[in-house]
Amino acid sequence: MLAIAAAIVFAIWLVLDLFNTNLGAPDLFNFSTMASIGLLLLSLYLAGFGSGPRSGSGGSGRRFYGRRPGRG
Repeated sequence: MLAIAAAIVFAIWLVLDLFNTNLGAPDLFNFSTMASIGLLLLSLYLAGFGSGPRSGSGGSGRRFYGRRPGRG
């Protein structure tokens, strides 16, 4: 989810840059601010926050509670 949010931030910045506008707030919508927000969201995604890939979850992702099927 955070990676999608980062992609949206970068897409908004690209559109603003292509149309050469700053929406009336040049200090708010500048390159360093938008890049910082996007990179922050990407780093949170890669650090494991949000619904990103689960490392160490044990393969298929299926969880069995109690008796596992097929174990006699």
